[in-house]
Amino acid sequence: MQKIKKYVEQNKQRLLDELFELLRFPSVSADPKYKPDVLKAAAYVAKKLTDAGADKVEICETAGNPIVYGEKIVDETKPTVLVYGHYDVQPADPLELWKTPPFEPTVRDGKIYARGACDDKGQFYMHIKAFELMMQTGGLPCNIKFMIEGEEEVGSSNLGIFVKQNKGRLKADVVLISDTSMISMENPSLETGLRGLSYLEVEVTGPNRDLHSGVYGGAVANPATILAKMIASLHDGNNHITIPGFYNDVIELTAEERKALNNAPYNENEYKKDLGVDELWGEKGYSTFERTGTRPTLEVNGIWGGYIGEGAKTVLPSKASAKISMRLVPNQSSDKITQLFTDHFKSIAPASVKVKVTPHHGGEPVVTPTNSIAYKAAQKAIAESFGKEPIPTRGGGSIPIVALFEAELGLKTVLMGFGLDSDSLHSPNEKYDIFNYYKGIETIPLFHKYFAELSV
Repeated sequence: MQKIKKYVEQNKQRLLDELFELLRFPSVSADPKYKPDVLKAAAYVAKKLTDAGADKVEICETAGNPIVYGEKIVDETKPTVLVYGHYDVQPADPLELWKTPPFEPTVRDGKIYARGACDDKGQFYMHIKAFELMMQTGGLPCNIKFMIEGEEEVGSSNLGIFVKQNKGRLKADVVLISDTSMISMENPSLETGLRGLSYLEVEVTGPNRDLHSGVYGGAVANPATILAKMIASLHDGNNHITIPGFYNDVIELTAEERKALNNAPYNENEYKKDLGVDELWGEKGYSTFERTGTRPTLEVNGIWGGYIGEGAKTVLPSKASAKISMRLVPNQSSDKITQLFTDHFKSIAPASVKVKVTPHHGGEPVVTPTNSIAYKAAQKAIAESFGKEPIPTRGGGSIPIVALFEAELGLKTVLMGFGLDSDSLHSPNEKYDIFNYYKGIETIPLFHKYFAELSV
């Protein structure tokens, strides 16, 4: 451990400078205008893998954004870890809410503020630097492969094709991902599951054009009003989702499982203060940890219609739209939930409007085993690095490719993230603590060490 800490200390500024260079690429996968920057980010990742000591580094073209692959095989008889991450980022909008430019990383109070700082550039880059550390200190105890993609934020539609076509190249013993969070640096944790996702867009259309709200208001259905009513009806008074059959496949936690989950440190007042809310909201009868990790949800991610520019324009809009995501729990199917939503949403529309539902992307929920060699290696690594045993938790987010890795490669995944829920992922002023970044670089080599030792 001392050798690891010494290397990080001697290279602290360079490790930070390299991350900053990566963060300056506006590699937004959702907007085609950023395609050149996406390609530059991929090239940068490939170069840094090569510099760190990887062999056979390749920028693999897909129908969308490229996948960066690299490997270091030290001994065919030793176990192999497949590291997954993504170099694409969410759009930075709304730009006016950023205190500093989203693609010019800035340090304030020991935190790096930039889009992608935590999700996922800061976290996957830890693995490249940890690999470099192991190569430079003679401590690479197992084989390592890297697969860093550029479409995670838009559903990883081409990753499945790549995985199916490269099963031999991707052969490994476990997948290691840092795209998740810990409770805190004082209370380290390991996520043991992720929710699935169904993401879609709805459009409600009324008249064939925007109308004068004085001339036609009260005589023609307003799509914005109808959409608001339809969305509001998707939850009942207990904030329970009202789509018929939505909960049919949900596996309820046992009393023992609920008790263990809720033993994790939690301060509701601090939680509310951090978010700037006076009261929490959610499905009645469940705690915050249960609502965000083990219960399915339905949320409106964006809603629009009519005139939203400066000043006043009294129109009755022709159309109104919304983007909606549903987080799913083990045993729920994203395809099934998407169909249930589509059928229900169309069925509750009044005859005065037309409804269109467009699915975008989805993914399946997963639970990772806590009795595997890889999970135990992660436990030991965190315990040594932090001086405290990690608490097992369930993650509220979704990484759809975890289920893909299991289905196509037969591999389980270890979710060893170093972010925090308060890092403003997908929001303005995304951040990542410098301490967390260095701590990840220190901890990851210990995972490889213990995974190799326990695999013997």
